[in-house]
Amino acid sequence: MKIFLDGYRLLKLNSRGYKIVVEFTHSIMRAAVWNLAGFSLQGKPIGISANSNKAKNQAQGLALLDAELVTLVEVSPISYLDSLIKKLADFGVEYQKVILPQKKGNIHIGFLHKPGINVTNPRFIEGSEGTYKGGRQAIAVDVKVGKLSATVIGVHLKSGRNKQQQKTRDSQCKAIGNYITELQQTPGFKTRAIFLMGDFNMIPGQDVSNFHHLGGDDTMDFVSSWDLQDRFSHILEKGRANLLDGFAVSRTYSTDYIKGSLRLFPMHWTMDMGRETFRKNVSDHLPFVASFKIY
Repeated sequence: MKIFLDGYRLLKLNSRGYKIVVEFTHSIMRAAVWNLAGFSLQGKPIGISANSNKAKNQAQGLALLDAELVTLVEVSPISYLDSLIKKLADFGVEYQKVILPQKKGNIHIGFLHKPGINVTNPRFIEGSEGTYKGGRQAIAVDVKVGKLSATVIGVHLKSGRNKQQQKTRDSQCKAIGNYITELQQTPGFKTRAIFLMGDFNMIPGQDVSNFHHLGGDDTMDFVSSWDLQDRFSHILEKGRANLLDGFAVSRTYSTDYIKGSLRLFPMHWTMDMGRETFRKNVSDHLPFVASFKIY
């Protein structure tokens, strides 16, 4: 038997051919979240074309980000993740996908992960669309790598700044917060970390009731509100920006989160683009990335 080492892969050659055994030999896992800006109205051309320059640019941006687990918001069409995986392979980066089609609407939440990161059991959080008719439901997955076991929840909450839209988000946040509270009382999940990330469409310091309900029974620590106080993630057409995206970890059993590691990834700089050019040609959101111990 011949054995070849190749990054994450341990290749064993025997009489039956190549067998791939995946190993992840790092001390940390980097988890990221990014809104791809694939929003499209029902009945309109769907999302992002697989053959567009935007798709090519997004693949390059993800290759530069190079996170082990990426939560992606506004995936449209649902097959778009396959297009990204194929393009990422051209940059020498291998990813696998986990995604569920939303029950209503045509924009989805999905996950990319590298070999060796075990992502299983995708499920919707029932009722998490709240009072938003046709709204998106949050998705939870179980993640296991090394000694790290976590439930990762990807969200895309209702946008808008007026009072009614905030109330709609309240209804969504209550459902997700109740799910988080119940999860930490469920046998088999009581000592598991919870990571919550996505497009919150909430501004720290303004949408106070949203954050209150989303945190469950005082369960979640919204690290993005603290670690990224002077940063922005959403680029508006007029050039102004704010921190609409969010990242939270559970207060208990989340000792794997490396404190202070959450960063806004300046993808526009890494791709040598100005903010407005990036908004037009890549996305109107910038990604977050955080590090977690797996030993």
